[in-house]
Amino acid sequence: MGGMLKQPPGEYRGFRTPGIRLGEEMLPELSRLAGQRTRPMLYAIHAFDKAHAVMLVEEGLLSRDAGQTILRALRQMEKHGVDAVRLKHGGGLHSGEQYLIRTFGEDIGGRLHLARSSGDLSSVAINTSQRDRLLSVMEATNRLRRVLLRLASEHTGTVMPGYTFGQHAQPMTLAHLWLSWVATLERDFDRLHGSYRRVNVSPAGAVIMVGSDFPLNRARTAELLGFDAVHENAADAILELNADDSLDVPAAIALLYHSLAKWADDLILWSTREFHFVEIPDRFCQTSSIMMQKKNVIGPAEVKGASAEALGCFVTSYHALKGPTGLPVTERYYALEQLWRVADNCVRDMDWFCQLLPELRIQDAHLKQQAWRHWATATDLAAALVRTRDLPWRSAHQIVGIVVRLAEERGLGPDAVTPELLDEASVLYHGTPGGLDAKAIRDALDPERFVAARTLLGGPAPQESRRQAARFDEALVRDERTVSAARDRIRRSAEQLEAAIDALL
Repeated sequence: MGGMLKQPPGEYRGFRTPGIRLGEEMLPELSRLAGQRTRPMLYAIHAFDKAHAVMLVEEGLLSRDAGQTILRALRQMEKHGVDAVRLKHGGGLHSGEQYLIRTFGEDIGGRLHLARSSGDLSSVAINTSQRDRLLSVMEATNRLRRVLLRLASEHTGTVMPGYTFGQHAQPMTLAHLWLSWVATLERDFDRLHGSYRRVNVSPAGAVIMVGSDFPLNRARTAELLGFDAVHENAADAILELNADDSLDVPAAIALLYHSLAKWADDLILWSTREFHFVEIPDRFCQTSSIMMQKKNVIGPAEVKGASAEALGCFVTSYHALKGPTGLPVTERYYALEQLWRVADNCVRDMDWFCQLLPELRIQDAHLKQQAWRHWATATDLAAALVRTRDLPWRSAHQIVGIVVRLAEERGLGPDAVTPELLDEASVLYHGTPGGLDAKAIRDALDPERFVAARTLLGGPAPQESRRQAARFDEALVRDERTVSAARDRIRRSAEQLEAAIDALL
């Protein structure tokens, strides 16, 4: 029966056919799954096919003639669309080989997979796809940081209430709050960049855990694919054995989304009639099919929903990739399908923030009024007692607490605090009048003076906000250069690959 089981080139359907190792056809729906799952990574698989072929020729493992035929065919594929041609010929990870065998037969096309496995083929494709999406998320993070820094410079004097436990705490400025968002995004960038560095390492040549006895040049393949390094240990390079780098990326994005969702909640809350801190542009809103008066904030609500999926992606990845070393991890593709969508959504949502935040109509006067009317500046009244009367902080704290209670019981606000009311509270506490005049009380409770006095490192005073913004801008410029350099590195590697192909042809 010799060669009768060998498939005719034009009918080649891959290495998994009945009569070789297995006796039955695979269920059609299972075959289709493989093709669907690899579709987002076909561009990465195509690049690996080319780089692997170049390396094989350079190392004398593939004849120059065969290598030229393979590389010309792969370039011809690009003229008709890599995805379209590969999907037409099928084969998923092995669509390049399937296309080549159908076109030239096994004697040419069957040589591409020398010293390669589904293990390093899929790991290269996954790492390439993850690094590319990470760069997109990193760029979007930097765009949002840039917008927030610009807005902070415009709102160093926009006084607003701060909150803890859902209650008015102490006044700050909108710039101070937005600079805190910038600080968070700076840490997010560090996490994303750390994930990028760990992902942008080449598994090529690791084969399925032990490499090959053919003299591969793993460093050359990594160079042509834009990887910054090569996995030192071949077992560590293969996802079936070690999967922590494929958990790294969804974890970093989920943490970023946690902040985005919190800020989306802020915007929704601020836009309510009860708060009325901001007015959100209509293009980010929907109305009701029955309640014609409604203006429902939809954009930020979408961010909250997407953040739930981001967390779900990490949990899915965690469970899909755990288990004993070397057992199947086909379920990893369910996590990857989620990850591609989550990363794309993350870029979308940060770009929404970039559009929305500059268009917010800030209710400055209302913010300032709210910044002190619910006793948010009471701590500085206690501080005035410490400074002018040399009271212990705790004594001053207790006296002002009594002032607030008495005022609330009598239906009075901070603007109604008089020297007499302060004296009454002080006598109730320790038998001695407070001793502050009306101007001292008024100055202590003024929210603008409260903010202006916070000139310490990290405070909300306008000049300190400007200093912080300059420091955050320096870090942003550095991080923008980091992404630009990574993009340039990958671009140069792609050019180097094409130049290597040109040289062989």
